[in-house]
Amino acid sequence: MPTEAQVIDALRPVQDPELHMSIVELGMVKRVDLNGSSVRLEVALTVAGCPLRDEITKRVTAALTPIGLEDVVVDMTVMTDDERHAVREKLGRQGAGQGAAGGQPLGHEEGRPNPFMAAGSRTRVLGISSGKGGVGKSSVTVNVAVALAAMGFDVAVLDADVYGFSVPKMLDITHDPVVIDDMIVPPHAYGVKVISIGFFVEDDQPVMWRGPMLHKALEQFLVDVYWGDPDYLLVDMPPGTGDVALSMAQYLPRSEIFVVTTPQPAAQRVAQRTAYMARKINLPLRGVIENMSWFTGDDGRRYELFGRGGGADLAEELGVPLIGQVPLVPSLREGGDVGRPVCASEPDGEAGQAFAAVAKAIVDMGPGRVFRSELRIS
Repeated sequence: MPTEAQVIDALRPVQDPELHMSIVELGMVKRVDLNGSSVRLEVALTVAGCPLRDEITKRVTAALTPIGLEDVVVDMTVMTDDERHAVREKLGRQGAGQGAAGGQPLGHEEGRPNPFMAAGSRTRVLGISSGKGGVGKSSVTVNVAVALAAMGFDVAVLDADVYGFSVPKMLDITHDPVVIDDMIVPPHAYGVKVISIGFFVEDDQPVMWRGPMLHKALEQFLVDVYWGDPDYLLVDMPPGTGDVALSMAQYLPRSEIFVVTTPQPAAQRVAQRTAYMARKINLPLRGVIENMSWFTGDDGRRYELFGRGGGADLAEELGVPLIGQVPLVPSLREGGDVGRPVCASEPDGEAGQAFAAVAKAIVDMGPGRVFRSELRIS
């Protein structure tokens, strides 16, 4: 029969589904009682009412069955304040691997470093922008994020469209972030971590803030959230060229801007403004993504409902590549409504392949700027 040490070793690969660290390393396994081929464990959750407690039980049972334990019972308890603080410190040290310790403190959050400004940060920050609403910017953000995650990358999304937040619903995330001490652990779906103001207000509640409040919210999203060490952080920017864009230039100076437009000339003209804004605030403009490019009928014919050529013309005018054209398909709209991104539900479909091609193009082009910590100006 297995020993307690063997049980602990078998549990080391089991990760907390939200913190993505071993439950053994986090100190969550509090007691192991063995009786032949049966075992009863006590697992301490970081917070009461953890929405993924059933998932933890499932993972623990799956890890212990192969070592000969036929009956596994998992009792759940809650960590003490001191135990939660220890977890918070452990997560903070892990986050320092992203270069957080060297990040520049932010204004209102002075003394709390911005991990994405640190010299050691490997994260590519992609600002998904548009000049106007209604072009599918959030759909593009969500599906490109899911496509990047499917390629094996660690991906996060910051929903900076505070007035028109929609990302949680598009990913069918219904539970709130976990708060450990003063650290917010973002929920995730389809391999993508997400933070949004939508987690902190009711779905039908309007957000009526002036610029300084938006500024403060973006600060907190950056420094109070446990991001880990993502390869990509996609920022779903609000339409237009206002406060959030200016804050991004200040707080995320390594951002790369991708402009989303639709084929018609009216949308192209408005999209130019966000592109010129990016240049004025010294953020590299990397490419154009054309959404709703065509609709393929049952007869196999492409119907260009919104005209044609707008994305290509905009890209040529701006001197950047057109990195993708996304067709208008019913499943793309339906997926956004029910929280099932088309990249996950129909990866081999017409829209799924288009988003996968966009994601690959972003990966292949590499970062817009390369920061080397060993280089100094004297």
